[in-house]
Amino acid sequence: MSEINKQELEHLAELARLELPEKQEKKFVEDLGKILDHFKELQEINTDNVEPMIGGTELKNVSREDIAGGTDDTGKGAGDFPDSKDGYLKVPPVF
Repeated sequence: MSEINKQELEHLAELARLELPEKQEKKFVEDLGKILDHFKELQEINTDNVEPMIGGTELKNVSREDIAGGTDDTGKGAGDFPDSKDGYLKVPPVF
Protein backbone atom coordinates (compact mmCIF):
# COMPACT_ATOMS: atom_id res chain seq x y z
CA MET A 1 0.00 0.00 0.00
CA SER A 2 1.16 3.53 -0.72
CA GLU A 3 2.63 5.47 2.11
CA ILE A 4 0.28 8.06 3.51
CA ASN A 5 0.47 8.85 7.17
CA LYS A 6 -1.66 10.63 9.73
CA GLN A 7 0.18 13.96 9.26
CA GLU A 8 -0.44 13.94 5.50
CA LEU A 9 -4.08 13.04 6.10
CA GLU A 10 -4.49 15.94 8.52
CA HIS A 11 -2.81 18.28 6.03
CA LEU A 12 -5.16 17.15 3.22
CA ALA A 13 -8.16 17.53 5.52
CA GLU A 14 -7.05 21.06 6.38
CA LEU A 15 -6.64 21.97 2.71
CA ALA A 16 -10.10 20.59 1.95
CA ARG A 17 -11.50 22.23 5.09
CA LEU A 18 -12.83 18.93 6.40
CA GLU A 19 -13.20 17.84 9.98
CA LEU A 20 -12.14 14.21 10.35
CA PRO A 21 -13.26 12.30 13.42
CA GLU A 22 -10.31 10.60 15.12
CA LYS A 23 -12.15 7.28 14.99
CA GLN A 24 -12.16 7.34 11.19
CA GLU A 25 -8.60 8.57 10.55
CA LYS A 26 -7.20 5.05 10.28
CA LYS A 27 -9.87 4.08 7.74
CA PHE A 28 -9.19 7.22 5.68
CA VAL A 29 -5.43 6.51 5.67
CA GLU A 30 -6.11 2.98 4.40
CA ASP A 31 -8.63 4.15 1.78
CA LEU A 32 -6.34 6.88 0.45
CA GLY A 33 -3.49 4.38 0.31
CA LYS A 34 -5.62 2.04 -1.82
CA ILE A 35 -6.53 4.91 -4.15
CA LEU A 36 -2.88 5.87 -4.59
CA ASP A 37 -1.98 2.21 -5.23
CA HIS A 38 -4.57 2.14 -7.99
CA PHE A 39 -2.98 5.19 -9.64
CA LYS A 40 0.46 3.55 -9.42
CA GLU A 41 -1.02 0.53 -11.19
CA LEU A 42 -2.45 2.78 -13.92
CA GLN A 43 0.93 4.47 -14.42
CA GLU A 44 2.49 1.09 -15.27
CA ILE A 45 0.19 0.57 -18.28
CA ASN A 46 1.96 0.93 -21.63
CA THR A 47 0.16 3.60 -23.66
CA ASP A 48 2.86 4.24 -26.27
CA ASN A 49 0.72 3.14 -29.25
CA VAL A 50 -2.55 4.66 -28.03
CA GLU A 51 -3.70 7.85 -29.72
CA PRO A 52 -5.09 10.51 -27.39
CA MET A 53 -8.82 11.13 -27.49
CA ILE A 54 -10.04 14.68 -27.85
CA GLY A 55 -13.73 15.03 -27.15
CA GLY A 56 -14.47 11.44 -28.15
CA THR A 57 -15.67 12.28 -31.64
CA GLU A 58 -14.37 13.38 -35.00
CA LEU A 59 -17.52 15.32 -35.92
CA LYS A 60 -17.01 18.88 -37.03
CA ASN A 61 -19.25 21.86 -36.56
CA VAL A 62 -21.25 22.38 -39.72
CA SER A 63 -22.81 25.78 -40.15
CA ARG A 64 -23.97 27.88 -43.03
CA GLU A 65 -21.86 30.68 -44.39
CA ASP A 66 -22.72 34.05 -42.89
CA ILE A 67 -23.73 36.27 -45.79
CA ALA A 68 -24.94 39.81 -45.28
CA GLY A 69 -28.30 40.46 -46.93
CA GLY A 70 -30.23 43.58 -47.62
CA THR A 71 -33.15 44.80 -45.53
CA ASP A 72 -35.93 47.25 -46.22
CA ASP A 73 -37.32 50.02 -44.02
CA THR A 74 -39.17 47.57 -41.76
CA GLY A 75 -35.97 45.79 -40.80
CA LYS A 76 -37.34 42.71 -42.46
CA GLY A 77 -34.63 40.49 -43.90
CA ALA A 78 -34.84 39.59 -47.55
CA GLY A 79 -37.31 36.70 -47.66
CA ASP A 80 -37.10 35.87 -43.95
CA PHE A 81 -40.67 36.90 -43.11
CA PRO A 82 -43.00 36.79 -46.06
CA ASP A 83 -45.92 38.41 -44.19
CA SER A 84 -46.08 41.79 -42.49
CA LYS A 85 -48.84 44.04 -41.23
CA ASP A 86 -48.58 47.72 -40.25
CA GLY A 87 -44.77 47.56 -40.28
CA TYR A 88 -44.69 44.51 -37.99
CA LEU A 89 -43.53 41.04 -38.96
CA LYS A 90 -46.22 38.35 -38.82
CA VAL A 91 -45.32 34.98 -37.38
CA PRO A 92 -47.48 31.87 -36.92
CA PRO A 93 -49.43 31.81 -33.64
CA VAL A 94 -47.81 29.87 -30.79
CA PHE A 95 -50.92 29.03 -28.77
